[in-house]
Amino acid sequence: MLVQLILELAGDHPELPFAELDLIGPVLEKNVQVAIVECTRPREVQRLALAHSAMEYLGSCDADRDAFETMIRDLSLSSPRPFAGRVKKIFGSTMDDPEPDLERLIGAGISGKVNLQNPEEEFRAVISGSRCYFGRVIWRSDPRRFADRRPGDRPFFHPGVMMPRMVRALLNISCTREGETLLDPFCGTGGMIMEAQMLGIRAVGSDIDPFMVRGSRLNLEKGDILLADVRNLPFPSASFDTVVTDLPYGQSSSIRAESLDSLYRNALEEITRVLKPRRRAVLVTHRDIRDLASNFLEVAGCYSQRVHKSLTRHILVLEKTGIHGREKHRVPRT
Repeated sequence: MLVQLILELAGDHPELPFAELDLIGPVLEKNVQVAIVECTRPREVQRLALAHSAMEYLGSCDADRDAFETMIRDLSLSSPRPFAGRVKKIFGSTMDDPEPDLERLIGAGISGKVNLQNPEEEFRAVISGSRCYFGRVIWRSDPRRFADRRPGDRPFFHPGVMMPRMVRALLNISCTREGETLLDPFCGTGGMIMEAQMLGIRAVGSDIDPFMVRGSRLNLEKGDILLADVRNLPFPSASFDTVVTDLPYGQSSSIRAESLDSLYRNALEEITRVLKPRRRAVLVTHRDIRDLASNFLEVAGCYSQRVHKSLTRHILVLEKTGIHGREKHRVPRT
């Protein structure tokens, strides 16, 4: 099923929410906190972590009151159910008209019963920059779905873990589908494995630190968590659809390597080996390692996110194209 959707995106990062949309289909148009997507997988829209809502695309126009009114009239919409018209103006939009005035235009231009208190259907306009996007809401994010799953409430906790919302976004950027296999070779407390299992992904975690392995097993009712060195992973070549992991920063991590640079190099070599062709690895690091990573895999994207004054995350999206990657064709030692 192919459908055009308008996605209203979170504003806490300028580019990361767009990267997540690869999960559902190609982006046709981008604006501040808005994207039009040719959605090939509508069922997976509800997986999105960095989107506020999804709308069936009905139309778009210049951010101008006359153009907006003309668009609503020309669409000749009707609703058999009680409906509401809502308008959201993104900061920096060029339209001066107040949102309530525009909402009244929606209500007057659609045939049916308006119910602002308990609508069964919502028509929504999002005004971004000099454009207005208009659609019928088909999905809205519930902010409680991540707030209710805080890492500190798990049986085993360790400082520095990523929050579930960001973990979900990384899984989506990797384009791992239900039923596919994922590896996290620095699994830490097991947060990536837990989130993947919620999506029906067959996830495997490994870590060189026995303390972390024991802790991950406490957090997971079921799942494959192995004690393993990323420099010599106990998996056959091309055995995982995707790899998603948060690389150690070195300050408080057990890396057991000559240096962090050598660890990253060895890890990239093994990640390339176990990754299937034409699939993705998403790596989180404390510094930009694109130059190193490009020796093994094709760099499809890199996004920086400031966590606090002493830590900036770099989210590196890598693809195994067949041209890149120095793959070792072997079954590792057991």
